[in-house]
Amino acid sequence: MFGVVVLGVGMAGQVRIRDLVSPLPSSPAEKFSIKGFVSRRALEDQQSVKQIPLEEALSREDIHAAIVSTENSSHEEHVRSFLEAGKHVCVEYPMALSHAAAVQLWDLAAGKGKVLHVEHIELLTAEYKQLKKELSGKKLLEGSLHFTGGPLPAGFASLAFSGVSRLTWLVDLFGELSVTGASVEEDVEAQHVKLTARLLTEEQRPLTWIEERGPGLRRSKAISFRLACGTVDRLPEAPRDAVGLFAQDLCIFGQKLLGQVPDEALSAERRRILHCLQLAERIQQLAKGQA
Repeated sequence: MFGVVVLGVGMAGQVRIRDLVSPLPSSPAEKFSIKGFVSRRALEDQQSVKQIPLEEALSREDIHAAIVSTENSSHEEHVRSFLEAGKHVCVEYPMALSHAAAVQLWDLAAGKGKVLHVEHIELLTAEYKQLKKELSGKKLLEGSLHFTGGPLPAGFASLAFSGVSRLTWLVDLFGELSVTGASVEEDVEAQHVKLTARLLTEEQRPLTWIEERGPGLRRSKAISFRLACGTVDRLPEAPRDAVGLFAQDLCIFGQKLLGQVPDEALSAERRRILHCLQLAERIQQLAKGQA
């Protein structure tokens, strides 16, 4: 059994606690035993799980792993602290707000012999799995992905990093990308911001990623992928999975701790995650007008 602690009790943290208290039967998630949660606030028990101090979570020998569900600006600090304390770590994306910091964290995990798992539940949704099937083996001519949503909460990074899950979709669908340009339009008073990034596939096919947030904007994704054989301009309808996304991710984390994920799959995942962070960093630089 792996003793685990959850950092952060926002929406994602609450779901993490739920999935640990009632794990998916006959799955690797049953190998976890929740030992507490950590929060900056003094809170009552959450789903019968007690709050413990951060220092205790780092030092207790019966805590083998941490799940980091805090605001993304603090991910790097928490991941580093728990790895240095000899704990396995599961962290929500983005794992860090720079490519260099992410490389350091991977190297630290390897040096400590610990698992560093970065959650990317956007790849687990039923609609994405169906979209990937529909695009498999087809030649892209050009495409776009436009995400909208409400204003980012305090403590969250710029759109390039907070929206890295959309970059992950594009890289997972079309392979490694390069950035040819980026711009940002912002109305601070209206709390509206729009990031536009121009990308190229390795076959020199153009992709546009737009990340837009502001009051009243419904959370949605609009796609348009022009292919040699036609156009895909809407997300496919797919029945919702019986198992929740975070529960699926917890099982993947458990599989890694149990040594059930092949090394080549781990290496490919690491390469994709670092590539997406490198893209996000370059997009942020260009959007700020930096060469």
